[in-house]
Amino acid sequence: MSKNLKALACIASILLASPAFAAWQLNMRPGITELSKQAYGLHMEILWICVAIGVVVFGAMIYSLIKFRHSKGAIADTTLLHSTKVEVIWTTIPIIILVFMAYPAARGLIKDEDMSGADMTIKVTGYQWKWEYDYLDQKVDFFSTLARDSNAARIKGSGIDPYSVPNYLLEVDHPLVVPVHKKVRMLLTAGDVIHAWWVPALGMKRDAIPGFINELWFRADEEGTYRGQCAELCGRDHGFMPIVVVVKSEADYAAWLNAQHAPPAEAAPNAPAAASAAAPATT
Repeated sequence: MSKNLKALACIASILLASPAFAAWQLNMRPGITELSKQAYGLHMEILWICVAIGVVVFGAMIYSLIKFRHSKGAIADTTLLHSTKVEVIWTTIPIIILVFMAYPAARGLIKDEDMSGADMTIKVTGYQWKWEYDYLDQKVDFFSTLARDSNAARIKGSGIDPYSVPNYLLEVDHPLVVPVHKKVRMLLTAGDVIHAWWVPALGMKRDAIPGFINELWFRADEEGTYRGQCAELCGRDHGFMPIVVVVKSEADYAAWLNAQHAPPAEAAPNAPAAASAAAPATT
């Protein structure tokens, strides 16, 4: 018996180790925006309310089953079967709990839809299988597609080990770049079928629907690179349509923006060709 206990203790210690526990993380993440943190806080608040309700209800049931079991001579009390007082109590208490839970949820939904006071607006258009980002205030427009190394490794028979590719299927050639601590308003639509723009760290997801404009906003509180994916089944290559958002400081964002506005460098003239063209013809 002691050997079995030791084995169970060893397995428990392995599962509770940080790498293993991180791999089995099932809870929401707080994210890096006020909306994601608000959703996480509401989620945890409702979770603990449900846990408390479960403890009270199942605790009362287990206590009643043990304390008043038939083998101990307990006799059922029929006076509570049609008690108006009891029915009012067990109806009123859930209503109060639901109102208590609904108020912060409604307040959060109202905040989610408040697009006022945005510092910048970006139009996002989904295509099979890429994203187009149009910075309406800065006149910057580009497409974002799966990075070439991931695209090469995903092809059957390529011989490339996917584990050797950094951020396999989660990297793009041109990420969305935004400044930190700025309210970003996004207008989402699609050019072919329904897509969905989703980045977990931002706490936001919206469908991109052809002929329709959806809106969302976020304000990132931390610099860094955050990854997401299309969250709507949009066709054969749906799984190869990642999203990458890079949050930069205001200075770095301004430098990136200036680089986008800079004219492309001109190719150097072909010296040999120019020289041969300039040489006089011989006979």
